[in-house]
Parts: sequence; structure tokens; C-alpha cells
Amino acid sequence: MTIHSGERFLPARRALADDVYDAVLGLLMDQVIEPGSRASIDGIARQLNVSPTPVREALARLESEGLVVKQALKGYTAAALLDEDGLRQLFEMRRLLEPYATRRAATELDGGTLDRLGEVCDAMQRSGRATQSGDDRFEDYKEFAEQDAEFHRLIAQHSGNALLGDAIARLRAHTHQYRIYFRHGVVDETSEEHLAVLEALRANDADRADRAMRDHIDRSYARISASLSENAG
Repeated sequence: MTIHSGERFLPARRALADDVYDAVLGLLMDQVIEPGSRASIDGIARQLNVSPTPVREALARLESEGLVVKQALKGYTAAALLDEDGLRQLFEMRRLLEPYATRRAATELDGGTLDRLGEVCDAMQRSGRATQSGDDRFEDYKEFAEQDAEFHRLIAQHSGNALLGDAIARLRAHTHQYRIYFRHGVVDETSEEHLAVLEALRANDADRADRAMRDHIDRSYARISASLSENAG
């Protein structure tokens, strides 16, 4: 069975519950289900051509991650985008967790994972070039954003602390809600920052990896804040 939402295709071999979770997460990230709007279990089930049960399970999981909100007698709604103060707090948490995870990963990563991180960086550069020359720049940027998330997930996953990795994954889901505010220049800057992190990891330099990730997070916060200000103006 293959589930698709827009242009997102999920392989049949994966468990249905995970497929549906990924599909509903995609609807939220792409803002097909807009922030603050109702997330209808039956409506999503019809859209994905599945029964309501895995949709209900997916929404319960997303509620635990803060991406949807459940209200008595009203059902689920998509969480609103964080306000300026909420965005600041989100990046404060990322700044506390991700540099430390990257420091740990500098001594934990094996050659295969480093190669995979290199492949992700290469893919990000290709997607970045496509955003500047392709006909569907937003779709290309969606690919770039998903590759960005994979880069951070791999590092967090290999920090040697499963709880830390899980906490970082939850925070990054909130960060990627802001990808609709894509602006030119972001992809080049982000790719360069990721390469700096990767070079430090390849050198097994924990201090340098910590600094490179901290710098990347600070710059990411500055970019998103600037984009929000531009769109609010």
C-alpha cells in the first residue's frame, strides 16, 4: 500500500501507523492543514484513503510533540506558529541541546554515518541550486528542508543518548514549520554551515563541532526572525 499526500509518497513496506504519521506530519509541515485550523480525523482519513484509527493514533502522537492540540468535544487543531517569544525559546532549547549532541557525536560517529552525512550535504547543495534555477522553487526548498532535518537527525541519533536525540527531533519539527518563509540566500548559508559541522565531525574535533553547530543555530535563528519580520511588515 502506498499513501500519498500532495507529492509526498511513502513506501508500502513500512508500518501503516508510521506511514500515516509521516503523511499527517507532512500536511502540517506543508501547511496543507494551516496553523490553528481543525485537523479532522475523518477528513484526513479520506484524503489518505485509510481508516480513521491510524489517523487518530498519528494525531495523538503529534499532540505529544506539540504540533496539534486536542480540545474536549472539539477534536484536534493544528498548533499555531510560535510567536516571537516562543521562537526565541525554541532556539534557546536548540542551542542548549544540539551543540552538546554534536560534541558527543564527534567521538561516536562511524565511517558509514559520516559518509551518509556527506551524501546529505551533497543532496542539500543540489536542492539548493535547484531552488535558484528550477520552475518549482518551493518544492525544491521542501526537499532541501527535509535533507536539513535528516542531517540534524543523524547527528542527534548518534550522540550516544537516545533521550537527547528524541528531544532534538521534537524541537526540529517546530523549526520546520517556518520553511514557508523561504527566502533566497538561505540555502547557500545553511549548506556552508552544515559543511563546517561535517568537517569538524570528520576530524573528530569535539570542541570545533560544538562551535560549528552553535554558530549554525544562531544564524538559523537570525534568518527565521528576519523572515518573520519581513512578512509581518
